[in-house]
Amino acid sequence: MGKEISISEAYIKQFVESLRPEDHEIRKQLDFGYSWEKNTAILYTIRPFWNNPNELIQSEFAKIRYTKTTNEWKLYWMRASGIWELYEPHPIADNLQDLLAIIKEDQFHCFFG
Repeated sequence: MGKEISISEAYIKQFVESLRPEDHEIRKQLDFGYSWEKNTAILYTIRPFWNNPNELIQSEFAKIRYTKTTNEWKLYWMRASGIWELYEPHPIADNLQDLLAIIKEDQFHCFFG
């Protein structure tokens, strides 16, 4: 039996797929992925290492965490210091889709630069 995918993870997977370049040659230079563990998703870019194009590096840019007790989704962005910080002005939402829309809009260029 395969791994069961939650509805929330399915939304994350669909979102990441929407970010991925259609052209497979471009994907060799820039692609997107995610990890999902329990109640947390981490979104990242996948690129060749600058001095070794055969080595790929993953750079995390967004973290979404669900807190069951409060029924809240929290959105974090990765600072240049490597520390996750709540994304202001929209750190909390009651549904995942709202946070995915905020990431895609990237009004303050915290996620995609």
